[in-house]
Amino acid sequence: MKFTYVLGGWEGTASDSRILKDVLGREDPLIIPQGKYYLGDAGFMLKGQIITPYRGVRYHLKEYSRRAPQNPRELFNHRHSSLRNVIERTFGVLKKRFPIIASGTEPHYSFDTMTNIVLACCILHNFLRGVDNDESLLAEVDRELMEQPMDTMPTQAREDDHREGSSIQDAIAYEMWTNYTNN
Repeated sequence: MKFTYVLGGWEGTASDSRILKDVLGREDPLIIPQGKYYLGDAGFMLKGQIITPYRGVRYHLKEYSRRAPQNPRELFNHRHSSLRNVIERTFGVLKKRFPIIASGTEPHYSFDTMTNIVLACCILHNFLRGVDNDESLLAEVDRELMEQPMDTMPTQAREDDHREGSSIQDAIAYEMWTNYTNN
Protein backbone atom coordinates (compact mmCIF):
# COMPACT_ATOMS: atom_id res chain seq x y z
CA MET A 1 0.00 0.00 0.00
CA LYS A 2 2.72 2.43 -1.04
CA PHE A 3 3.01 4.76 -3.99
CA THR A 4 5.68 3.85 -6.53
CA TYR A 5 5.01 6.61 -9.06
CA VAL A 6 3.21 9.90 -8.55
CA LEU A 7 2.38 12.37 -11.30
CA GLY A 8 0.99 15.49 -9.72
CA GLY A 9 -0.54 18.41 -11.54
CA TRP A 10 -3.60 16.99 -13.28
CA GLU A 11 -7.11 18.23 -12.65
CA GLY A 12 -9.36 15.86 -10.74
CA THR A 13 -11.65 15.61 -13.78
CA ALA A 14 -8.99 14.31 -16.20
CA SER A 15 -9.66 10.74 -17.31
CA ASP A 16 -7.31 7.99 -16.17
CA SER A 17 -6.67 6.83 -19.73
CA ARG A 18 -5.73 10.36 -20.81
CA ILE A 19 -3.29 10.66 -17.93
CA LEU A 20 -1.82 7.22 -18.66
CA LYS A 21 -1.33 8.10 -22.32
CA ASP A 22 0.49 11.26 -21.24
CA VAL A 23 2.67 9.54 -18.66
CA LEU A 24 3.74 6.82 -21.10
CA GLY A 25 4.61 9.39 -23.77
CA ARG A 26 6.59 11.82 -21.61
CA GLU A 27 10.28 12.53 -22.04
CA ASP A 28 10.78 10.78 -18.68
CA PRO A 29 7.93 8.23 -18.92
CA LEU A 30 6.53 5.76 -16.45
CA ILE A 31 8.37 2.55 -17.26
CA ILE A 32 6.47 -0.66 -16.77
CA PRO A 33 9.15 -3.34 -16.25
CA GLN A 34 9.17 -6.38 -18.52
CA GLY A 35 6.85 -9.06 -17.12
CA LYS A 36 4.92 -6.50 -15.03
CA TYR A 37 1.58 -4.89 -15.84
CA TYR A 38 -0.35 -1.73 -15.17
CA LEU A 39 -3.70 -2.57 -13.61
CA GLY A 40 -6.46 -0.75 -15.45
CA ASP A 41 -10.17 -0.66 -14.83
CA ALA A 42 -12.78 -1.31 -17.50
CA GLY A 43 -12.39 2.23 -18.86
CA PHE A 44 -8.89 1.47 -20.13
CA MET A 45 -8.08 -0.17 -23.43
CA LEU A 46 -6.65 -3.66 -23.15
CA LYS A 47 -3.02 -3.51 -24.29
CA GLY A 48 0.16 -5.51 -23.79
CA GLN A 49 1.08 -4.00 -20.43
CA ILE A 50 -2.34 -2.64 -19.44
CA ILE A 51 -4.36 -5.47 -17.93
CA THR A 52 -8.08 -4.86 -17.61
CA PRO A 53 -10.91 -7.09 -16.36
CA TYR A 54 -12.94 -9.31 -18.63
CA ARG A 55 -16.19 -7.67 -19.70
CA GLY A 56 -19.50 -9.34 -18.93
CA VAL A 57 -17.94 -11.48 -16.17
CA ARG A 58 -18.53 -11.08 -12.42
CA TYR A 59 -16.03 -8.58 -11.08
CA HIS A 60 -16.63 -7.00 -7.67
CA LEU A 61 -15.48 -8.71 -4.49
CA LYS A 62 -19.01 -8.59 -3.10
CA GLU A 63 -20.18 -10.72 -6.03
CA TYR A 64 -17.87 -13.54 -4.94
CA SER A 65 -19.00 -13.65 -1.30
CA ARG A 66 -21.65 -16.31 -2.02
CA ARG A 67 -20.03 -18.28 -4.82
CA ALA A 68 -16.36 -18.83 -5.58
CA PRO A 69 -14.99 -18.27 -9.10
CA GLN A 70 -16.32 -20.89 -11.52
CA ASN A 71 -13.91 -20.48 -14.45
CA PRO A 72 -10.61 -18.82 -15.47
CA ARG A 73 -12.21 -15.49 -16.38
CA GLU A 74 -14.08 -15.21 -13.08
CA LEU A 75 -10.93 -16.06 -11.13
CA PHE A 76 -8.99 -13.46 -13.12
CA ASN A 77 -11.63 -10.80 -12.45
CA HIS A 78 -11.81 -11.73 -8.78
CA ARG A 79 -8.07 -11.30 -8.37
CA HIS A 80 -8.07 -8.14 -10.51
CA SER A 81 -10.78 -6.74 -8.24
CA SER A 82 -8.76 -7.70 -5.15
CA LEU A 83 -5.77 -5.78 -6.47
CA ARG A 84 -7.91 -2.76 -7.36
CA ASN A 85 -9.30 -2.88 -3.84
CA VAL A 86 -5.76 -2.45 -2.47
CA ILE A 87 -5.36 0.62 -4.67
CA GLU A 88 -8.67 2.05 -3.41
CA ARG A 89 -7.61 1.34 0.18
CA THR A 90 -4.29 3.11 -0.40
CA PHE A 91 -6.00 6.25 -1.64
CA GLY A 92 -8.54 6.01 1.18
CA VAL A 93 -5.78 5.88 3.80
CA LEU A 94 -3.94 8.76 2.11
CA LYS A 95 -7.07 10.94 2.21
CA LYS A 96 -7.85 10.00 5.82
CA ARG A 97 -4.30 10.80 6.95
CA PHE A 98 -4.16 14.06 5.02
CA PRO A 99 -7.62 15.66 4.87
CA ILE A 100 -6.17 18.63 2.98
CA ILE A 101 -6.17 16.53 -0.20
CA ALA A 102 -9.60 15.01 0.39
CA SER A 103 -11.43 18.25 0.94
CA GLY A 104 -14.24 18.99 -1.47
CA THR A 105 -13.88 22.72 -0.90
CA GLU A 106 -11.95 25.04 -3.16
CA PRO A 107 -8.28 25.09 -2.10
CA HIS A 108 -6.75 28.28 -0.75
CA TYR A 109 -3.41 27.52 -2.36
CA SER A 110 -2.03 27.95 -5.84
CA PHE A 111 -2.12 25.02 -8.26
CA ASP A 112 1.66 24.52 -7.91
CA THR A 113 1.41 24.53 -4.12
CA MET A 114 -1.43 21.99 -4.18
CA THR A 115 0.63 19.77 -6.51
CA ASN A 116 3.52 19.94 -4.04
CA ILE A 117 1.18 19.18 -1.13
CA VAL A 118 -0.08 16.04 -2.89
CA LEU A 119 3.50 14.89 -3.59
CA ALA A 120 4.55 15.58 0.01
CA CYS A 121 1.52 13.68 1.35
CA CYS A 122 2.38 10.67 -0.85
CA ILE A 123 5.99 10.70 0.40
CA LEU A 124 4.85 10.99 4.03
CA HIS A 125 2.28 8.25 3.48
CA ASN A 126 5.01 5.88 2.23
CA PHE A 127 7.18 6.71 5.22
CA LEU A 128 4.32 6.23 7.68
CA ARG A 129 3.39 2.86 6.13
CA GLY A 130 6.86 1.69 7.12
CA VAL A 131 6.75 2.93 10.72
CA ASP A 132 3.06 3.09 11.69
CA ASN A 133 0.69 0.51 10.22
CA ASP A 134 -2.42 2.18 11.66
CA GLU A 135 -4.89 -0.74 11.80
CA SER A 136 -7.79 1.45 12.99
CA LEU A 137 -7.31 3.72 9.98
CA LEU A 138 -7.25 0.70 7.64
CA ALA A 139 -10.41 -0.69 9.29
CA GLU A 140 -12.19 2.66 8.87
CA VAL A 141 -11.29 2.82 5.18
CA ASP A 142 -12.33 -0.82 4.68
CA ARG A 143 -15.75 -0.11 6.24
CA GLU A 144 -16.25 2.87 3.96
CA LEU A 145 -15.27 0.88 0.87
CA MET A 146 -17.69 -1.92 1.78
CA GLU A 147 -20.51 0.61 2.17
CA GLN A 148 -19.95 2.12 -1.28
CA PRO A 149 -22.27 0.90 -4.00
CA MET A 150 -20.63 -1.23 -6.67
CA ASP A 151 -19.74 0.77 -9.72
CA THR A 152 -20.79 -0.71 -13.01
CA MET A 153 -18.39 -1.30 -15.83
CA PRO A 154 -18.68 1.23 -18.64
CA THR A 155 -20.80 0.07 -21.54
CA GLN A 156 -18.93 1.81 -24.34
CA ALA A 157 -17.15 -0.46 -26.76
CA ARG A 158 -13.55 -1.24 -26.06
CA GLU A 159 -11.02 -2.53 -28.55
CA ASP A 160 -10.57 -5.97 -27.01
CA ASP A 161 -9.25 -7.31 -30.26
CA HIS A 162 -5.74 -6.13 -29.42
CA ARG A 163 -4.19 -9.54 -29.82
CA GLU A 164 -1.22 -8.99 -27.53
CA GLY A 165 -3.31 -7.69 -24.63
CA SER A 166 -6.01 -10.32 -24.82
CA SER A 167 -3.54 -13.17 -25.26
CA ILE A 168 -1.60 -12.02 -22.18
CA GLN A 169 -4.85 -11.63 -20.25
CA ASP A 170 -5.97 -15.13 -21.29
CA ALA A 171 -2.58 -16.67 -20.47
CA ILE A 172 -2.61 -15.13 -17.00
CA ALA A 173 -6.22 -16.23 -16.42
CA TYR A 174 -5.55 -19.83 -17.46
CA GLU A 175 -2.34 -20.07 -15.43
CA MET A 176 -4.21 -18.75 -12.38
CA TRP A 177 -7.03 -21.22 -12.99
CA THR A 178 -4.61 -24.15 -13.33
CA ASN A 179 -2.91 -23.24 -10.05
CA TYR A 180 -6.29 -22.62 -8.38
CA THR A 181 -7.79 -25.95 -9.40
CA ASN A 182 -4.61 -27.92 -8.61
CA ASN A 183 -4.45 -26.56 -5.05
